[in-house]
Amino acid sequence: MNKLKSGIIGTGYIGASHIDSIRRIGFAELVAVADADGALARRKAGEYNIPHCYETIDELLADPEIQVIHNCTPNHLHARINEQVIRSGKHLFSEKPLARNSEESGRLVRCLRENPDVVAAVNFNYRMNPLVLETKNRIHNGEIGRVTLVHGHYLQDWLLYDTDYNWRLEPEICGISRCVADIGSHWMDVIQFVIGARITEVCADLAIVIPVRKKPTSQVETFSVSGDVPYEEKKIVTEDYGAVLFRMDNGVHGVYCTSEVSAGHGCYFDFEIDGSQASIRWNQQTADQMWMGFRDQDNRLIMRDPNRLTPEAKRHSHLAKGHPEGWNDAFTNNVQSFYQYIHDGKKLGTDPCLFATFEEADYIIRLTEAIVASNTSRQWVTVKPGIA
Repeated sequence: MNKLKSGIIGTGYIGASHIDSIRRIGFAELVAVADADGALARRKAGEYNIPHCYETIDELLADPEIQVIHNCTPNHLHARINEQVIRSGKHLFSEKPLARNSEESGRLVRCLRENPDVVAAVNFNYRMNPLVLETKNRIHNGEIGRVTLVHGHYLQDWLLYDTDYNWRLEPEICGISRCVADIGSHWMDVIQFVIGARITEVCADLAIVIPVRKKPTSQVETFSVSGDVPYEEKKIVTEDYGAVLFRMDNGVHGVYCTSEVSAGHGCYFDFEIDGSQASIRWNQQTADQMWMGFRDQDNRLIMRDPNRLTPEAKRHSHLAKGHPEGWNDAFTNNVQSFYQYIHDGKKLGTDPCLFATFEEADYIIRLTEAIVASNTSRQWVTVKPGIA
C-alpha cells in the first residue's frame, strides 16, 4: 500500500492532534508543516522529526510529493486557504468551521464541485466515536422505535474568567458567533449525523456573560491560563452561552445548550435521543459507555465491546473491552476514514462517506447564522438551504 504524503498548515493547539492522528495511520506519512510563525513551525518540525518546514501555504502547495493538506489555521484564513488547496488539486482535510460565513462556505462548495477529483472533509470528529456510530446504527435498526425528541449539552469552562482570552473572541477572526459556532456546531453535527435528519427551524437565546475581557498584549495558546500578564480591555460581542430550541425535517423536536463559562466542565458533550420504545444517551467524558432507558424493563449501561458492536462501529473500535477509547481515538478515526476514502479511489457525490462533507459543514454555518438571527429577532427562524 503506497503511503499518502501530507502537510499541515497551522501548528498551534489543534495541529498537534492532526500530527498524532496522521502518525497513527499506517499508510499516511507527514512530510511537512507550515506556519506564518516560522519559529513555531521550526520547533514543531524539530519536536516531531518532520522533514520539511515552510512559512507559507504557497511553499507547502509547491511541494510535489505532498498529496494531502490539513488546514489547522484560525477561522478567518479557512476560506482563502481551502480554496487554494482545492485549486491546487491536492486533497483537503480542514478544521471546522469550513469558513466564517455562508457566503464563504457556499463559494467553497461550488469550488469543490468544479474540482471533482479532490476529496475534501471538515473535521467534525465526535461523529467518529465508536459508540456514536453504534448509536446511529441502533437508531437506524429501529431499536428505540420512532425518534421523537432529542436534548443535550456541550459545556466548557476555558473562558470562565475575564482574564481568559483567545482569538476566537474576535468576530473578525471567528465570525458572528463564538460559542455556538465553536462547540455547538459539533453538537448539531452529531445529532444530524446520528438521526439522519436536518435541523430546519431554530429559536435561540444567546448571552454574553462577560461583556469586557482582559486581552494579553502577548500571544496566549488555546486552553492555556494567561496569568498575570499585561493586558488591554476588550468589549466582547459574541456569545459565551447559547440555548437553542429546534425542529428537524423528520418531525423531531429538540433543545440543547452550550457554554464556555460553566465551571468544572472541560469538555462536557452529551446527547439523549428519545424514541417511542426506548431512549439512548452518550457522554464523551465517559465515551466507552452508552445508556439505554426503557419503561417496561431494566435500563442498560452498555460498555463498549468490539465483539458486540454493529459492523460499522466495530471497524472503528480498535481496543479490547475495558481499554477505554476516547477523544483522540475518535479524532484519528475521522482522519483515517478520510485517508482510506482517498486510498480506495472513491469520489465525493458518488461514494458514501462517514466524514463531514463540505455540504454538511456549509449547512452547519447556515444553522449557526439562523441561530444568531433568531436571537436578534426573538422569533423562530427557518434555516436557509445550502447549495443545490
